[in-house]
Amino acid sequence: MKTSQRNPGFVGDDGNSTTSTLAMSSLAAETTTEAEQEADKSTGGRQGERATWGKGVEFLMSCIAMSVGLGNVWRFPFTALDNGGGAFLIPYLIVLFLIGKPIYYLEMVIGQFSSRGSVKVFDLCPAMKGVGIGQVISISLVTTYYVGIMGITLNYFYDSFRNPLPWSECQAEWGALCVASSQGNISSSAISSFGANSSLNMIGPQRQRVASAELYFLKEVLREKDQIADGIGLPNWELVIGLFVSWLCVFLIIRRGVKSSGKASYFLALFPYVIMGVLLIRAVTLPGSLDGIYYFIKPNWGKILDPKVWYAAVTQCFYSLSVCFGNIIMYASFNKFGHNVHRDATIVTALDTATSLLAGFTIFGILGHLAHEIGTDDIGKVVKGGAGLAFISYPDAIAKFKQLPQIFSVLFFLMLFVLGIGSNIAMTSCTVTAIRDRFPNFKQWQCSLLIAVVSFIIGLMYITPGGQYMLTLVDFFGASMIALVLGIAELYTIGWIYGTDRLCKDIEFMLGRKVGLYWRLCWGIFTPLIMTIILIYFYATYEPLVYNNQAFPAWAYGIGWSITAFGVMQLPLWMLVAIIREPGNTLGEKICGAFRPKKNWGPSDPLLREQYNKQIEHELMPKRGQGFWGSIKQNILG
Repeated sequence: MKTSQRNPGFVGDDGNSTTSTLAMSSLAAETTTEAEQEADKSTGGRQGERATWGKGVEFLMSCIAMSVGLGNVWRFPFTALDNGGGAFLIPYLIVLFLIGKPIYYLEMVIGQFSSRGSVKVFDLCPAMKGVGIGQVISISLVTTYYVGIMGITLNYFYDSFRNPLPWSECQAEWGALCVASSQGNISSSAISSFGANSSLNMIGPQRQRVASAELYFLKEVLREKDQIADGIGLPNWELVIGLFVSWLCVFLIIRRGVKSSGKASYFLALFPYVIMGVLLIRAVTLPGSLDGIYYFIKPNWGKILDPKVWYAAVTQCFYSLSVCFGNIIMYASFNKFGHNVHRDATIVTALDTATSLLAGFTIFGILGHLAHEIGTDDIGKVVKGGAGLAFISYPDAIAKFKQLPQIFSVLFFLMLFVLGIGSNIAMTSCTVTAIRDRFPNFKQWQCSLLIAVVSFIIGLMYITPGGQYMLTLVDFFGASMIALVLGIAELYTIGWIYGTDRLCKDIEFMLGRKVGLYWRLCWGIFTPLIMTIILIYFYATYEPLVYNNQAFPAWAYGIGWSITAFGVMQLPLWMLVAIIREPGNTLGEKICGAFRPKKNWGPSDPLLREQYNKQIEHELMPKRGQGFWGSIKQNILG
């Protein structure tokens, strides 16, 4: 397609366009009065007009803060370790190349092109609107427990200022089996395992010694019950304060939309790297740290052909980048029309991987020192992933520092908090945007406050003694199950119903750059096909969910499957609604119309949209009348 646009870079970010089409857009903007501009500042934009990022770099920083989160610090290192160590990087990078980067760029493109949030963007295919609604439901569920984790993190951050660290010594009520985490040089023969539900030393055939850091987490912070059948109990008031402060931070940052969150993005994106750098420097200077790093990167080539390793690579990439949840579409919808999202997608996906490796070096350097201190060569015995790393293994290692352990504890938990807040701002903003796209008269701060209050109330469930059971349940059935199904539906909708070829023409119109064969093949074939295989593998290897090696009761599974059904059933429900609402004389006309873009689909600027409609109609005419195989070839190759 020939367009009058020439600039593939930050078109319009400085307010000056180098292209005629964007100049058309700016002519309308010049008619804005000074009074209207003042109103824009106070309300986040005139009614019917979408706010935009203050600077293009704020979008990039916000995407970094969103995608670089807890998954990079406490999930990637141990996923890699369990799936071949250094050899895991090969399938992970291949998956990043075929799934992560293509989806990230795809979602950036459709969000920016249409200036629509994650639900309204499905004006490109109204019958598939349920995909966007289901994704908002899923991300809203994730938000409720994600901030619960932030509340626990704040509790540890506060306790990190105490001397001695409260988890470094045993308390009388923990019993004689407790061993102080501040102790070092424990004989390696005395160690059997470490982490949640593990032990430091076997005493007798069935009794185990347990590190004080683990007992502190389970008995003082979570006050965890032995089984979910006992009920979830009442919230820990100290964690309630942490949960409240966390939601207060989120609300204050998003209360004015991208105008406020964009300013905060600089700190949220960059500050964690400062802390991570300090911790890495400290880690490599500790005795035994290099052994830990080598243990992390040592390749196990025998696992590279194991399908479980490739499944782990796909899921790690999928959730680490936050694709197919609606967040990326939402953030991109606030961009100026010609912003260079191609470059931003490349930067964020590469930086996400680099951060995961950096976090792995830092974490395993410190765990290597922990193994050195307790006198074992098997670093696997001191390793625990997920929450066990953040709240057990790492605190236990910090407690063994001879000098100022409080400083490194404060830095670590501050880093976790900032990473978590950065990700949660994107998730909450996604829900806010979806609601305000549907109800534009609902003010930004009002919507943000409502979601914060409701999510805070729901979040109380996760800081009860049975909270970790509920978190595991909602994470599996509300995030993993829903996101995979709806993510695949999104890929087929854009790649085959809307069409890869039309998407590429949209990109050329918006950015003035041709779309290469790599992107076409990924969007049209590789990415949806691989994701479909992963979904089949997911269900083929499904096992009943457990926590602490305990199966959930039947009522819990009932709740879980109900959550999944509620999210996934949005797809057929809204498809039926779209077909009924679609004008037409016959059912066939209604169905075909529901799967075509709405008449107002395209750039939000009326002048640009008029030009786009003329050009896209001209480009699509040769496509009509082709046979089945001709249409497929046209869709993929152009």
